[in-house]
Amino acid sequence: MTTKALLDGGPDDLTGKIVPVTPPGQELKIPHRGGYEHYKVTTRHEDTEEGSATVYRWWERTEVAE
Repeated sequence: MTTKALLDGGPDDLTGKIVPVTPPGQELKIPHRGGYEHYKVTTRHEDTEEGSATVYRWWERTEVAE
């Protein structure tokens, strides 16, 4: 089952973005600009153009090791 996540916080070009989550979990790890943006699930839900989405709040960025 695929659900939708609404990203809250983090880089400006990711804020408010809706992404698929399979399966829903405690953390999202989004590849972005040579690293990863980490988001944690919240208890909030918002209606979006793509239907109801769980809000995931940004909490840290990590760099990709070379």
